[in-house]
Amino acid sequence: MTDTHQLPDTTLLIASNKADAIKVQSRDGESIGHVHCFMVNKRTGLSTYAILSLGGFLGINKSYYPLPFELLHYDGGQDQYVVTLDRRVLEGGPSWSNHAPIFDQAYADRVAKYYEVPTANLAVMPGASPLPVSPV
Repeated sequence: MTDTHQLPDTTLLIASNKADAIKVQSRDGESIGHVHCFMVNKRTGLSTYAILSLGGFLGINKSYYPLPFELLHYDGGQDQYVVTLDRRVLEGGPSWSNHAPIFDQAYADRVAKYYEVPTANLAVMPGASPLPVSPV
């Protein structure tokens, strides 16, 4: 029997309470910060954003940046994410320090416009199936 508490760190699934252990670096190898958490759509169960934590010392002066998942690339060899953006572009994007914004459709549109990616549709139409249905 396998002990599920001792899974290798390089598995492709991660427990949400372990996300803050994943480092993020630029494509040039510069350390950017780490993943603070994932924003998960409650209806679809899909992660829409990785919230990156940058800067700060001992939890003081940290800033948080919502980054659409399509801008992150997982490096399995290093067990970290690589961001395809320049750090200055990231630091100029939507962020907060003390109080997280409300992640509504307007905020999703703002993030998408800044990063020039398709807007995440946070609304699921009533009666629509949010997940693909597999034939049985």
